[in-house]
Amino acid sequence: MDLPKNRFKAALNEGRHQLGIWSGLGGHTAPEILATCGFDWVLIDAEHGPMEPIDVLPALQAISGYPDVTPIVRPADHNPSVIKRFLDMGAQSLLIPFVQNRTEAEEVVKSIRYAPRGIRGMAGITRANRFGQVQDYATRANEEICLLVQAETALALENLEDIASVDGIDGVFIGPADLAASMGLVGQPDHPDVIKACEDAIARLAAIECPAGILTLNESFSKRCIELGTLFTAVGVDLCMVVDGAKALRQRFHFV
Repeated sequence: MDLPKNRFKAALNEGRHQLGIWSGLGGHTAPEILATCGFDWVLIDAEHGPMEPIDVLPALQAISGYPDVTPIVRPADHNPSVIKRFLDMGAQSLLIPFVQNRTEAEEVVKSIRYAPRGIRGMAGITRANRFGQVQDYATRANEEICLLVQAETALALENLEDIASVDGIDGVFIGPADLAASMGLVGQPDHPDVIKACEDAIARLAAIECPAGILTLNESFSKRCIELGTLFTAVGVDLCMVVDGAKALRQRFHFV
């Protein structure tokens, strides 16, 4: 059996934009529903969402029924043992939060690679190698693993080129909410200074040909980011859509 292909990574390498959506509700039903809606990728959020590592597996399995959709898993932190588990579960694309400098980026890369280039532990039979049926998995796994890191503080943006140029980093994701907080603008991701910093970061990544990504619920800004060159752009969050939809429905019955 051949190594599964990573359509998302291939698209980034070819310069094709990938539109995404965020799943923070937990469980496997919401990710599967989102996978039916025409997005290129669904982010399974194990950082801020209620998911423990074991909960990610059913979500991956649910999305696998839709081969045109790539699941991307976000761990809570840089913990190599958790990253290893997600990879063994078959996640081929990871978004690692809060990477601040080149050293941290290099350490994350080591977490996804087997020795001698990294520290990922060996496992004989996993979902990642189709339960032992991909015979050359250990030597070829990195061909299809897509490693994205989040630059989401003012310090990270100072080190942006150093982070993005690390061998093994496939893209850098700008996080406006945490960036705003680090700039002293807590809760103001749409502040003009934050918008300017995001736009500058996207331009700087484009200049060194590193795929840039972002999540923003500001539709005009998300379209602007795509125009500026983001290659993976998330434009919605399931939790927010449920709240917005429920409130809008209730409002239509304002007379009751």
